[in-house]
Amino acid sequence: MSMTFLTPPRIICEPGSISQLGSLCSELGGSKAMVITDPRLVKLGYGDVAIKMLEDAGVSGLLYDKVEADPPYSVVLDAVAAAKHNDIDLVIGLGGGSSIDTAKVVALSVNSDQSLDDMVGTDQATGSRLPLMAIPTTAGTGSEVTFVSVLTSEEGLKKAIYSPKLLPDIALLDPELTLDMPPHVTAAPALDAMVHAVEAYTSRTRKNPISDALAVKAIEMLCANFKTVLEDGKNLEARIAMLLGSTLAGMAFVNSSVAAVHALSYPLGAKFHIPHGHSNALVMGPVFRFNIPAAKTQYAELAAIVIPERQFNSDEDAAEAFVTYLDNLLADSGLETRMSALGVSEDDIPDMAHEVTEKIARLIATNPRDMNFDEVCSMYGSVL
Repeated sequence: MSMTFLTPPRIICEPGSISQLGSLCSELGGSKAMVITDPRLVKLGYGDVAIKMLEDAGVSGLLYDKVEADPPYSVVLDAVAAAKHNDIDLVIGLGGGSSIDTAKVVALSVNSDQSLDDMVGTDQATGSRLPLMAIPTTAGTGSEVTFVSVLTSEEGLKKAIYSPKLLPDIALLDPELTLDMPPHVTAAPALDAMVHAVEAYTSRTRKNPISDALAVKAIEMLCANFKTVLEDGKNLEARIAMLLGSTLAGMAFVNSSVAAVHALSYPLGAKFHIPHGHSNALVMGPVFRFNIPAAKTQYAELAAIVIPERQFNSDEDAAEAFVTYLDNLLADSGLETRMSALGVSEDDIPDMAHEVTEKIARLIATNPRDMNFDEVCSMYGSVL
């Protein structure tokens, strides 16, 4: 039961809370803020809204809108250079996980001479960071409450930086910012959040009662509202539930761990640029089904949460039903369910499996069941 649980000191969840952006920045001592986001959100007008909220409060705002999915080192370093050139003293991540992960590292890098590679790993980052706010516009990554940033190296490999310094000072959850997200941008992050909750709940290395409680509530909220937000994206109550569920799942996994679903998804994102939530959703079924012999008790407990009307003869039956339930959510999401339709061929599988078992073995170590090269190949093959 020995543990340390880390989370941002302040989480605000309120419709329309983006209007507080300028005053919150002033509270943090910021006078020149950089808003880091992506081109799609700028087209939706979210960047202009953020800048206006800042300027109305007397805070100078600079918009950086070059973020890419699975943010490459080059984009992060470009944002750092822009922040330094403009004497930025506060950083805001506005968007999905890629924008928020980029913002975290920019806030940490402005006052540091460390290279990105030197920051990679656990507690390797040094120096002080700028004040930092995170504003998610998708209900999925939970990055607004985590102390990890995942970047893509120049070699095309996923690199994770773990440091309490990456925790935002404020996570600002405004569900109104998620209302304009189309179904596919809603579905993929939501399935990602579900994976976060499940993997946190079944971690064999850092499982803890606080993460367990958060993961259970997260999976309940996410599953209960998933179909509603896909069918009626303007349903504000459902959007609030999804955003909070994602945040709870983020708090759970970063203090517990993710595992093999993330391990198998990383090569799909780095090599084929499949969005992170979608790549997780593609492989969650085969990984969770593989895990049943080792995690049937936990999966059965989650089955009772998401399909309470069902009665089961055994934990194994309940675990199988839980995995099938998640499979069906993917099938109903409108997302592509086969890797081959997204550019992956059978010839790609060995290289991806080698990366999983050799270069991302840390995520196999947290998985409830060990897996080898052949087993990873088989799991990839089942969704080819």
